[in-house]
Amino acid sequence: MILNTFRNIFKIAELRKRLLFTLGILVVCRVGTHVVTPGIDTAVLAEGFKQLQGTLFGLYDLFAGGAFSKAAVFGLGIMPYISASIIIQLLGSVIPYFQKLQKEGEGGRKKIMQYTRYGTLAISGMQAYGVAIFLQSIQLQNGMLAVPNQGLSFILITMISMSTGTMLLMWLGEQIDDRGVGNGISLIIFIGIISRLPSALLDEYAVFSSGQRGLLFELFLLALAMVIIAFIVLLTQGTRKIPIQYAKRVVGRKVYGGVNTHFPMRVNTAGVMPIIFAQAIMFVPSTAITFFPESDFMDSVAQLFSYDSWFYWILYGVMVVFFTYFYTAIALNPVDVADNLKKQGGFIPGVRPGKKTSEFLDNILTRITLPGSVFLALVAITPAFLAKYLDIPYNLASFFGGTGLLIVVGVALDFLQQVESHLFMRHYDGFMKSGRVKGRRG
Repeated sequence: MILNTFRNIFKIAELRKRLLFTLGILVVCRVGTHVVTPGIDTAVLAEGFKQLQGTLFGLYDLFAGGAFSKAAVFGLGIMPYISASIIIQLLGSVIPYFQKLQKEGEGGRKKIMQYTRYGTLAISGMQAYGVAIFLQSIQLQNGMLAVPNQGLSFILITMISMSTGTMLLMWLGEQIDDRGVGNGISLIIFIGIISRLPSALLDEYAVFSSGQRGLLFELFLLALAMVIIAFIVLLTQGTRKIPIQYAKRVVGRKVYGGVNTHFPMRVNTAGVMPIIFAQAIMFVPSTAITFFPESDFMDSVAQLFSYDSWFYWILYGVMVVFFTYFYTAIALNPVDVADNLKKQGGFIPGVRPGKKTSEFLDNILTRITLPGSVFLALVAITPAFLAKYLDIPYNLASFFGGTGLLIVVGVALDFLQQVESHLFMRHYDGFMKSGRVKGRRG
């Protein structure tokens, strides 16, 4: 069945070209993560970064696909673009000008994209300056510096190379959107996270071959990974369908409307953003501690915010729940949905259009977001839990939950759905013909 589907993919000339183009772009993205910014001693840098795992720098390195820890030209990754997109989205909820652009269709979307590009350039420039200062501060106990020749010239070179790298990544992502398959930006993050998997598996195999773990334990880990991935798929795809009816309208001799459909409300409308926000904030204390001299007070604070601390897990989970509600409120406005339904002649059976509809939608959204946010919090703390109680290296445990696995599963589902749509249009069977995930057919 699956082999036939793969054959069908390569029978369609357009889909084959799109897939090969996407693969080529991703290869370029990975090559860029190994091109180091000039003026850096890579051996000292690698040693210095070993002390920064579990901080904001470690989180940033996850999204940069390991390029940040190598100070590569793609070291900033695509995060400045994501930051600019989030800022523009937040502005759209408070500033009338951006609200107007969001409602102007294709023209407004192009204008918003233009502002996002400008914001990406500005943010990447500022972040590259901060990275340059940070790289100059890395020094080992023997006195060796990560940047032997420090000064303005190194700062300028780093700003130019890393900012250019980010803009190139953004452009490559847009090329995938136009000429490839899948969401370009998401795929770039996806391939960066997946690139860590082979080394994590090799490390686990080394532990297994040395006799420290048995075959039964490894089979248990495999089964646990399958269960967690299935759980995340359900969380990602889960929706509440609100029935919608459109009233009949007679225009001349034609009858419009009279259609019954539904409005899907996702259990996890916010996606992976709550975990990213919560994790970034939770890493602030441990990151700040690295800039202070050692003391008993600093050691106690570091212990509270370490991965194996119950205080860290509880606070982290609470923040994930909070940001899930916060981002859902920004991503989906029940008032706008109710107004659009009213303008199009649609209504929910048994609910009056207008304010009553918005209150009805808001009530449902609040109720379905609660279990979604709690499940998201459990997924977020799973890697730390497994690392502590099953003694799994965090490099491998991160693939059992958290930000990385949510992104990987979400992007993989979207990619498969887009491939499905191409196959379906050519009357071929897809990957998910008999499964619950029906791609874009519905």
